[in-house]
Amino acid sequence: MKTNEENSEFIIGRHPAMAALKSDQEINKVFIQKGLKTDAIAQLVKSAKERHLVISNVPKTKLDQMTAGQNHQGVALAVAAYQYATVDDLFENAAQKDEEPFFLILDELADPHNLGSILRTADAAGVHGIIIPKRRSVGLTSVVSKTSTGAIEHVPVARVTNLVQVAKELQKRGVWLFGTDMQGTDYRRWDAKGAVALVIGNEGKGISPLLKKTCDEMLTIPMIGHVQSLNASVAASLLIYQGFATRHPLD
Repeated sequence: MKTNEENSEFIIGRHPAMAALKSDQEINKVFIQKGLKTDAIAQLVKSAKERHLVISNVPKTKLDQMTAGQNHQGVALAVAAYQYATVDDLFENAAQKDEEPFFLILDELADPHNLGSILRTADAAGVHGIIIPKRRSVGLTSVVSKTSTGAIEHVPVARVTNLVQVAKELQKRGVWLFGTDMQGTDYRRWDAKGAVALVIGNEGKGISPLLKKTCDEMLTIPMIGHVQSLNASVAASLLIYQGFATRHPLD
């Protein structure tokens, strides 16, 4: 049985957990209740170690919280709700459409509703793929899926260990990186023709300093009202469609 807590999906119960451990399903982390010393738990731990998975011993109250009070039997596996792509898959997606790559890099986005909304806009505007970090970021959960209204099935998402390293690799492959910041070029002047990646920062902190330094140019959305910030998914949508407009100009 699966449920969701924050950024993860969980498989709970000893039999479902063992079945998952014996399969080729991607598993992010194994949670075991502290103090349990049964043969079944020992076998689960053995199987997890054979797969070199991270095992965390937690109090029963923590497991109760993660699984919304369901009968977890002392074990929960944090798993990826959907299959992640590779960065090469994203390039291949663009090549299959005979188009220059148009990617999004989401730097530690925390809200699953924002990621779902961005996926929806990305699909509508022909974005070839999204890159997210493995740590401190929302992943592909059931909440993301629901918010995306099906777009999650059509826009490949790559999850990487180091965004800065991947950003530099993209640049070596001819991709220009455009970040978002309060100071920068008016986004209405952005010409997204060619191979480009748009970097969207965390809802509160924005783009991390090292990733910002890697960007080739910064874009800003002018605001003349009283509120000087936009929701991350709204800002992303405006920028994505500016990219769309320049890549698909009216005749």
